[in-house]
Amino acid sequence: MNKNFIKYTVLSLVALACQNIQAQNTEKDKEQLAIYRATPLKVHDLVHTKLEVSFDYGKRHLYGKEWLTLKPHFYTTDSLTLDAKGMDFKEISIVEGKKKTPLKYTYDSEQLFIKLDRKYKASEKYTIFIDYTAKPEELKSKAGESITNSNGLYFINPDGKGDKPTQIWTQGETEASSCWFPTIDKPNQKTTSEIAMTVDAKYTTLSNGKLTSQKINKDGTRTDIWKMEQPNAPYLFMMAVGDFKVYKDSYNGKEVSYYLEPKYAPYAKQIFYKTPDMMNFYGKMLGVEYPWAKYAQIVVKDYFGGAMENTSATVHGEYVQRTERELLDDNQESTIAHELFHQWFGDYVTAESWSNLTMNESFATFGEVLWHGHDAGQDAEDRSRYEKLQNYLRSQKNGDSPILARFHYKNADDMFDNISYSKGSIILYAMKNQMGDEAFFKGLNHYLTTNAYKSGEPHQLRLSMEEVTGKDWLPYFTQWYYNAGSPILDVTYKYANGKITITVSQSQDSAVQTFTLPLKVDFYVNGTKIRKDILIDKREQSFSFDLPSKPEFIDLDPDKILVGEVNVDKKTAADYLFQYKNAPSYYNRIEAIKYATKEKSQQGQLILLAGLADQQEDLRVMSIKAIDLNDNQTKDQVLKKLLDIAKNDKKTIARAAAIVKLASTGDAAYKNLMLESTKEQSYNVIAAGISGLAKYSTEESDKALSSLDDDTKKHVTPLIKKISSQK
Repeated sequence: MNKNFIKYTVLSLVALACQNIQAQNTEKDKEQLAIYRATPLKVHDLVHTKLEVSFDYGKRHLYGKEWLTLKPHFYTTDSLTLDAKGMDFKEISIVEGKKKTPLKYTYDSEQLFIKLDRKYKASEKYTIFIDYTAKPEELKSKAGESITNSNGLYFINPDGKGDKPTQIWTQGETEASSCWFPTIDKPNQKTTSEIAMTVDAKYTTLSNGKLTSQKINKDGTRTDIWKMEQPNAPYLFMMAVGDFKVYKDSYNGKEVSYYLEPKYAPYAKQIFYKTPDMMNFYGKMLGVEYPWAKYAQIVVKDYFGGAMENTSATVHGEYVQRTERELLDDNQESTIAHELFHQWFGDYVTAESWSNLTMNESFATFGEVLWHGHDAGQDAEDRSRYEKLQNYLRSQKNGDSPILARFHYKNADDMFDNISYSKGSIILYAMKNQMGDEAFFKGLNHYLTTNAYKSGEPHQLRLSMEEVTGKDWLPYFTQWYYNAGSPILDVTYKYANGKITITVSQSQDSAVQTFTLPLKVDFYVNGTKIRKDILIDKREQSFSFDLPSKPEFIDLDPDKILVGEVNVDKKTAADYLFQYKNAPSYYNRIEAIKYATKEKSQQGQLILLAGLADQQEDLRVMSIKAIDLNDNQTKDQVLKKLLDIAKNDKKTIARAAAIVKLASTGDAAYKNLMLESTKEQSYNVIAAGISGLAKYSTEESDKALSSLDDDTKKHVTPLIKKISSQK
């Protein structure tokens, strides 16, 4: 038996023992200890959920009728427990044909305990009818650190006062769908659905699946019926009601639609136009076509969760909604890609429990990275991946960080962090690098098709990878999914007698595991790159290679797949300049520019000068802000380049940075540039122009600001304040 498997089994048994110990502790002790979260028990399986709902805007209530079809999972049972938070019940019955038989039940305000009319076997389906009222605004939220509210159903400006639109929308993750309909609110449950929503006829509705009928009622309302024919988890159910304008697109014969507030409707295509291309890319890459009947994206008011990947109907916060002018400066392409990738990883196959959230969020974050590479090239992919790495590194200390697949947490919402998102995504990327793209994506296809419409955890992914490759991936999963932390590698190089010796120390905290790391090393020798493989598996070890001469530069982990840090001893400004120009991965370029912003030297100035022409605008901006305009050797080149960026750069954030930098010279030659910038369409550029103009004339700067229309002024003023705060 594999020793890693034994280790994991022992850890699991220890965790179970901890669970039993905790059960004996006082309530006060329990609050101080993390709670063990095992796989949600499956006494029953959901089969179908049929809902008829209407809304009381004055009371902020939902009136619901539900027909819930279930079956015992395995064992015969005569009782049913449903999650149902803060509800009133008028009737609970068993349904047989047209006959309804009332059932006995008890209720503790969070769970509904129903005594069935008889014992049911696993082979027997039955249907419960529930007539209820949901009162979400009367609930006391039990939200965690990441998701700031858990009332499930939200009435936005229900009294219709002021300019804010009146809307209703839902947010189910983690277990808040049971605030608006009784269900088994666990991620390892799947059910088909039919939701009939009766609303004021002037409003538009959206829910999961297809809109199958619309009926105008005599009282001025309309009933819309949405049917979801494929099973999905209860937390992925959604509803939205409001004054939305719908832009209809398509992909592969399926409707792709965008729901926005009326004033943003003209920009729907510009905001979401890459969606069909994303669907095509993901479907071909995974070998699984987009699995649902339609794909809708809706932007709602006062949404607190960023965005949510409800099955076939993603909800976005209003920050995604932008005008043509706003889109000149920024867009939310990463978020759009992230939520779409969830339709496969999270919706089609769902994390088996919140402990295994990595199977949802790590993949969606990984999907962002891959989209950027497909859409804008490898360098854009590497930039996205670097950003995820930095997000993770900010969440660790001395290499110590939580386990990716965590079976202890205080609140499920706390799982939504840089471990589940960023760290998990770069662990997947490193796996792809080690396995090879063809094998990796075949493994993902196997995982998706094997577990379609069901739930999954990392071990199922591992088994898929092993099925495809024939290799044992348990050590990789044990290290990265079931053990904590990340490596910190301290590296020294020594060349003597035709040999280069690399000494690597794993300096992460002693309590953190010692990692096994298969990495590559590139040696740059006399204009030639020589690549070698090394296997780091001890706290300290050395590797020696014959080389014809001393290398000009050594690049450890040139693919930059390490989920951790590398610190090279005695690295000089000349080394950073060489790596920027000759080993120009995004990682190497940004690390060189970061060095140059702190260490003032001639080589540092040359790095920043090169950075002004970098293909990534964030690196151009870093270089612009840090470069020394008083360096006599480079001043003329720098000013010429800055002027070109200020006038012609395709990215407004780079133009704005160059304008502000040129204004800092106080040279009257640039005053006209400031004046012209205040007449641009980009809010970034206008703000930079007004800020820069203040260097020459406060009166003219104030005049330029006051001359703007109210909408432009609203966008520009905070940008001006931000520029001022950075000086």
